[in-house]
Amino acid sequence: MKKDNEISDNFLDLIKIVEKLRDKEEGCLWCNSQTSETIAKYSLEEAEEVFEAIKEGDNSDICEELGDLLFQVIFHSQIKSEEGKFSINDVIKSINKKMIRRNPHVFDNQSNKKYTLREIEENWMKIKKEEKINQ
Repeated sequence: MKKDNEISDNFLDLIKIVEKLRDKEEGCLWCNSQTSETIAKYSLEEAEEVFEAIKEGDNSDICEELGDLLFQVIFHSQIKSEEGKFSINDVIKSINKKMIRRNPHVFDNQSNKKYTLREIEENWMKIKKEEKINQ
């Protein structure tokens, strides 16, 4: 439980850092001038840097680049929260629901059937396709 609290505390600290950076009076002028559209390219750059770090196998770089990518998620969420569209909490709830929905072999496997990798991948794609149709 102590580790859960540490994760929660650190995550909340990062959210507060982004909120402070976006503060209109005491924040960062550059951060305040950004929109989701102007920083979208940075999200792509950070994802590419994660990919490169993984290819190189440098765990220190992977950790740093994942942090940069996480910052992008929170930064975008903060902007959207300020616009009244959604919050980081909405993002987290959405991905939690999606992962549970797309992994019924883990979260709703009452028969305890052992699925093959192929069955899991096919079911994932089927569920993903159904989600797109129902949107």
